[in-house]
Amino acid sequence: MPSLENLRKQAKLILRWHRDRHYPVAAQIRSGLPRYSGMTDPEVLAQSFKLSDAQELVARQHGFENWQALKTGLPTMSDHANTIPTKAVINGVEPEVFVADIKASCDFFTGKLGFVLEFTYGEPPFYGQVKRDAARINLRCVEQPVIDPALRDREELLAAALTVATAEEIKALFLEFQAAGVVFFQTLKRQPWGARNFIVKDLDGNLLLFAGPAE
Repeated sequence: MPSLENLRKQAKLILRWHRDRHYPVAAQIRSGLPRYSGMTDPEVLAQSFKLSDAQELVARQHGFENWQALKTGLPTMSDHANTIPTKAVINGVEPEVFVADIKASCDFFTGKLGFVLEFTYGEPPFYGQVKRDAARINLRCVEQPVIDPALRDREELLAAALTVATAEEIKALFLEFQAAGVVFFQTLKRQPWGARNFIVKDLDGNLLLFAGPAE
């Protein structure tokens, strides 16, 4: 179990990350502190954020309502550490897509695929994130392709796979993209394993699979 001193250090680190506009910490703050829940990453990082806020976040991450409750409950928490099983829970996944031009790629995802821009980072930008509903895709700028284009196309090596819940939604999504002039590597198709899917090719040739149930 962490010591109180280590928890203090965690809070100070979170505070420093917020001051440095370190984008990954915005997701922690938004998920851990309800008053930030409706904000985008840039909005979270633009808010006033004090050490007491960081301490509250650390407390909530460890199952306590506030910092004082954590300090009071930590000894009990430590006493039962050997009897309470713990297991990390993965609560999200974000594909990393390699692109040549962050701005052009962001424009493609927002203008053609209906995503919204979460953030870009760097001057000029070399990293960014786009989001649509529960799906987030990270965009990383590279100077040259990291995979052979002919091999990618021949083997259908996907950069990301995104899913919808119903057959009606996958058809509607395909028609939405078709109307937007999206280039398809594979049009909407029923697969033998009971899915319907299509594949979009982005500006850099990355293959993005969109799938849903066949019925």
